[in-house]
Amino acid sequence: MLTAIAIDDEPRALEVVEMHASRVPFLDLKATFTDAFEAIPYLQQNKIDLLFLDIKMPDISGIEFIHILQKVPMVVFTTAYSEYAVKGFDLDAIDYLLKPFSLARFTKACNKALEISQLTKESTPEFVFLKTGYEEEKVFFDDILYIEAEGNYMSFILKNKKLLSRQNISETLNSLPPSQFVRIHRSYIVAINKIQKITRQAVWIAGNEISVGASYEDKLVEIREKLKS
Repeated sequence: MLTAIAIDDEPRALEVVEMHASRVPFLDLKATFTDAFEAIPYLQQNKIDLLFLDIKMPDISGIEFIHILQKVPMVVFTTAYSEYAVKGFDLDAIDYLLKPFSLARFTKACNKALEISQLTKESTPEFVFLKTGYEEEKVFFDDILYIEAEGNYMSFILKNKKLLSRQNISETLNSLPPSQFVRIHRSYIVAINKIQKITRQAVWIAGNEISVGASYEDKLVEIREKLKS
């Protein structure tokens, strides 16, 4: 199932999107907006897979709107002006629907988005191999609570044990999915979904207080947004 919203300054255009969306079984159109700025808080507070976005709007263009978003979902541009097509695809849009578009054409765009979504999920690894001495041990991301730098080693604190692996914190961070882990200190990386409590200077995981470095305080905003999704 793909969750979606639609933004268009013309109510009639949104009605068409709603009508077509109701015929696509794997699409859940959560909300529609005639004012793009009203959609921003919704996008910040909800996990949306797909955005149907008009390009030519009075206060802000669809292309400008994409540039102000922190997290950009898959985008299908909808517009009556074919000259915007190239700009749309330059922004890696999934598809471009020229108004008036049929149910068949709308469904084709949705199918493309679904395929991309499924490929993305399939290509995301669920584990990492850690070098421990002369061996490599398979560790599932879901088993990692947090990671601490200890000299030339990284200490992986897991649900049921602790593993030491000889690598630096940058190498470790690059081996982890950014949607699941975040660095909050020069010595700490934490699993976002394992966080139990957040304050201005620390997070708690499995009853352990982990300090947030002064230069990483902005990461707390990112963590809170991901915990909401």
